[in-house]
Amino acid sequence: MTYRAEYIWIDGTEPTARLRSKTKILADGADLPIWGFDGSSTNQAPGKNSDCVLKPVFTCPDPIRGGDDVLVLCEVLLTDMTPHKTNTRAQLTPVAERFAGQDSWFGIEQEYTFFKEGRPLGFPVGGFPAPQGFYYCGVGADEVYGREIVEAHLDACLEAGLAISGINAEVMPGQWEFQVGPAGPVEVSDQLWIARWLLYRIAEDFGVSATLDPKPVQGDWNGAGAHTNFSTAAMRSGYDAIITACEALGEKASEHIAGYGAGIEKRLTGMHETAPWSEYSYGVSDRGASVRIPWQVEVDKHGYIEDRRPNANCDPYVVTRLIVGTCCEALEKADQV
Repeated sequence: MTYRAEYIWIDGTEPTARLRSKTKILADGADLPIWGFDGSSTNQAPGKNSDCVLKPVFTCPDPIRGGDDVLVLCEVLLTDMTPHKTNTRAQLTPVAERFAGQDSWFGIEQEYTFFKEGRPLGFPVGGFPAPQGFYYCGVGADEVYGREIVEAHLDACLEAGLAISGINAEVMPGQWEFQVGPAGPVEVSDQLWIARWLLYRIAEDFGVSATLDPKPVQGDWNGAGAHTNFSTAAMRSGYDAIITACEALGEKASEHIAGYGAGIEKRLTGMHETAPWSEYSYGVSDRGASVRIPWQVEVDKHGYIEDRRPNANCDPYVVTRLIVGTCCEALEKADQV
């Protein structure tokens, strides 16, 4: 008897990496081996030295094939077993380990947009739908498009055992969101990449594509982000730590913006519930700020913050590394004073 393992990895496409996958047939009970692929076809190697290595790092049940089949998220290595330069997970791991004592939690809100026949799902041929206003968390065939795909994706993520915590229709027609977390920086990033792969794969069956483009339609339409909720043990127990984290993010604002996804200036314009990409701000209950402190956090004097800047197309390994590195280092210093 055998089982199927779908090896999934992140390629070297710039400025935004893509997901790739292929299937390996294994004997029942066999461990997942390292595998390889043609890096010259994924923007990760030249043709004259094209071999790259896949190292399994996260496994879950395959909800599409079922049975004993599995999805296998992999890191990309060079043939000397060192991390490939596109392997951003390997760059996150030492930062997460360094600050593990602060017990960081993340919840990432992944927005995305369905497209069919070159236009967002729900957009009429050669025109535009009614203006934004009724689509967010809407109900009814005149307000919501693609729910059957969204429900199938949610079921798949739950069957895979991912830490999916919710879904909702977003502000633009054909635009949706799912949330992953709470989980640690490495865990939330691994699971977000698997959830993205499942989204693309399931949408295939409906003849629809899903895009993480941060500004899928120009004009008076919302962009797509990956709002990132973050806390540490200190933040979950005191308000001073909340402010320390917000201030620290401001001190490294340009570094974070550079790592929060390509095309960020198209989305962070100061309109459509965003702060300008070139300015940093934080505030209570303010969705026009770079970082929002939820109102109940101010009331309770402990909790979490929401970094509203990451794009839908961000690399979660990069985003969590930056946030952990910046906030945890600042909290560590504050604790030493």
